[in-house]
Amino acid sequence: MGQSVSAAKLRNRRDWNHRQRSKPKSTALICPMQAEETEELERSNTDGSSDFISDLPDECLACIFQSLSPADRKRCSLVCRRWLLIEGQSRHRISLNAQSDLQPLIPSIFSRFDAVTKLALKCDRRSVSIGDDALVLISERCRNLTRLKLRACRDLTDAGMLAFAKNCKGLKKLSCGSCAFGAKGMNAVLDNCPALEELSVKRLRGITDGAAAEPIGPGVAAAALKTICLKELYNGQCFGPLIIGAKNLKSLKLFRCSGDWDKLFPLIVERVAGMVEIHMERIQVSDVGLAAISNCSNLEILHLVKTPECTNAGLGAVAEKCNLLRKLHIDGWKANRIGDQGLIAVAKSCPNLQELVLIGVNPTKLSLEMLASNCPNLERLALCGSDTVGDAEISCIAVKCIALKKLCIKNCPVSDHGMEALASGCPNLVKVKVKKCRGVTSEGADWLRATRGSLVVNLDINLDMGEHLDASASDGGAQDNGIEFPPMVGSQIGASSIASSSTGRSTSFKLLGLMSGRSFVACTLRRLASSSRS
Repeated sequence: MGQSVSAAKLRNRRDWNHRQRSKPKSTALICPMQAEETEELERSNTDGSSDFISDLPDECLACIFQSLSPADRKRCSLVCRRWLLIEGQSRHRISLNAQSDLQPLIPSIFSRFDAVTKLALKCDRRSVSIGDDALVLISERCRNLTRLKLRACRDLTDAGMLAFAKNCKGLKKLSCGSCAFGAKGMNAVLDNCPALEELSVKRLRGITDGAAAEPIGPGVAAAALKTICLKELYNGQCFGPLIIGAKNLKSLKLFRCSGDWDKLFPLIVERVAGMVEIHMERIQVSDVGLAAISNCSNLEILHLVKTPECTNAGLGAVAEKCNLLRKLHIDGWKANRIGDQGLIAVAKSCPNLQELVLIGVNPTKLSLEMLASNCPNLERLALCGSDTVGDAEISCIAVKCIALKKLCIKNCPVSDHGMEALASGCPNLVKVKVKKCRGVTSEGADWLRATRGSLVVNLDINLDMGEHLDASASDGGAQDNGIEFPPMVGSQIGASSIASSSTGRSTSFKLLGLMSGRSFVACTLRRLASSSRS
């Protein structure tokens, strides 16, 4: 009975396939490539299997491609011509090696990738970069460009930037580093790109030093600018007109820019009072500048990195008026000009504090206890290079910091007794990182890990003091040798997760890992050789 039913189904299927083959085929609007794919589809139907992927609309296939990694996208583009076409048309971000020999390839590249909105042009510093002609050619084919990153494109001039800006008026984000154009090229962008929201400039060689420097800004872009980041500029104050004119500015980051910023900050804050985030690293600023910054009542994030002229008085002035402060990073550079007095002022006036990083600062139990008591939302705390943070201070943190989730202790006189205090305190603690603390042993860390099974404990007992403490964030936002609080992931919360989840490791740590790997291999080879002799 079952065999007769199966035979009937097989005959019906053959009849259906015969009818499909006998239908007239319309090829009026079908190109040869589509005809080949149609024949392949019909052959697959004849064999009894269906190619459902070929039935997907181009829009669905493009969505799938956009969720893949760049390497997987490249592999998918090699499957067939249709996939190659869709992958190119759906790719919005590309990065190109911007050497001089790129120019002849630009038409073919942007014929395939004709929907690019985010472009990175990076050149090796030892190579000859693209010039103005190549940049203009790119701008003519990418008029919808919204983001541009230029790295070491030293052959670009002011004239090339002017032509580019006129063709790409919808630009929203510009990041340039180690380029040779100057103030005229930057002003060309600011005058022709009214939608510009983010500007990042690093080592712009064409900006002249001294009083003769041409001012930059404000231009039509000033009204839309929300983020300005200036790094390693000989005369960063020539951007003063732009900063002052950016009335909607939310984030200002200044890294190693020469000049007296105490004179400029009062003018900035008078016009731009809505800033939420301010980073200052190795710039000439004192309590005068901090007093001006204190008028930014909406300030939530403040980084004071290696600004030795800032003292407790300046920090107190900021804390008194900036009551919305959520993140505070201080690298005191061992100057001992910021301590308990300034931190107590923060504790009294900033109840919303969630993240506190102290490097080269010497707080005592007095200020730490007030911070723990008055800042109930404190979730992330880092204490590095402090001579006054010992077991008593860690015990105070364990008892008082109820909301604390992440704790980092580096190069402090803490011992295993401090680890014991953490075993019974900080009920919400998720991760503890201890580094270069001579008194903390691997046994103490193991005991803490065993006592609190859900707590991730990272211990680095390397005592090489050659690596100095650094809270620098000048390279793309990641802190090279400083403290980084990555987003918490549920899978990291486990006793077996011993490795650090930080991605901001310094080169010295990578070198150390490489050397340890080599020594392990050498040791293994020696053991094998000795065993073979025996």
